Amino acid sequence: MQQRNFAHLIRRAAIGTAALAALNLPAAHGQGILPSDKPVEIIVPTGAGGNNDKMARLIQKILQERKLVNSPVIVINKPGGNQSLGFVYLTQHTGSPNYFIYATPTVFTNELTSASPIRYSELTPLALLVVENTVLSVRSDSPVKTVHDLVTRLKADPESVSFAMPSRGGVPHLTLASAMKTAGVDAKRLKIVIFKTNGESLTALLGGHIDVIVSSVSSVLTNSKSGHVRMLAIAADKRMGGAAAHVPTFREQGINSNGVSAWRALIAPKGLSAAQIAFWDDTFAKVVESADWKKQLAENDLESGYLRSRDFAKYLGVEFSETKAAMTDLGLIR
Repeated sequence: MQQRNFAHLIRRAAIGTAALAALNLPAAHGQGILPSDKPVEIIVPTGAGGNNDKMARLIQKILQERKLVNSPVIVINKPGGNQSLGFVYLTQHTGSPNYFIYATPTVFTNELTSASPIRYSELTPLALLVVENTVLSVRSDSPVKTVHDLVTRLKADPESVSFAMPSRGGVPHLTLASAMKTAGVDAKRLKIVIFKTNGESLTALLGGHIDVIVSSVSSVLTNSKSGHVRMLAIAADKRMGGAAAHVPTFREQGINSNGVSAWRALIAPKGLSAAQIAFWDDTFAKVVESADWKKQLAENDLESGYLRSRDFAKYLGVEFSETKAAMTDLGLIR
């Protein structure tokens, strides 16, 4: 399973026509009108302070300061249920363009494991924002210096190392399990410790309570720059640039695995009209072109992966199929 960069997104989206039909999206042309009689709510299905929360609040800031909507914009944190509570809240607002969720692939894994009755295909995809790389990191004073060191320990005892991540069956878990299985480790016996956010996982790592954190690169970049954290391996088809350029990929270290895509996106409830979708298409295009957004991506070594609703719908169909295949291969679903 490979994680691709943005250059491949449109080409991959082109093969997802069947997924688009399943979503039953209307054509979206022209400028829609967003009702202004109540606030716009950005739902974050994780706790405050994490990277998802920070990105959602940046979107809030851009929408308000650039006056891209007439309504007040608020961020609502709805953690719990492995992100499912946030989606339950979203689905209570069918047909309303004033609600959308800052979504991750956890919506896939919750559906595939029956942890939630909500199907991604019954929602309205608004915008793909970024596709992040997953990285394994340790404290700078950890005796684990390389992925080879980590694999050696795990082969001797798969439960000898604790891994922190925000969900079981999510992108970090799938990426770790896929890499370790490829390396000859019994991935089903890995010691997984779940935290509400990557921020909490990082705190546990720095406090010496956890051995390894599996997260997005942006979640550990600041502590890597300060020398508190050492990144062992990035799940990507090639090295990143910027501050993470020194970190080798799994493949460079002999592990033929890239995990699954760690996308970040905005999804609305079902029932939006073509005009409402068109409004958000135009609005989010302005968000990702703003100086604040570009600055955030540059500071965290992220590339824009922006796709409008129609292409994003196709992208989701491809990603869902690949995530399902990865989870089946690892025995996480039947």
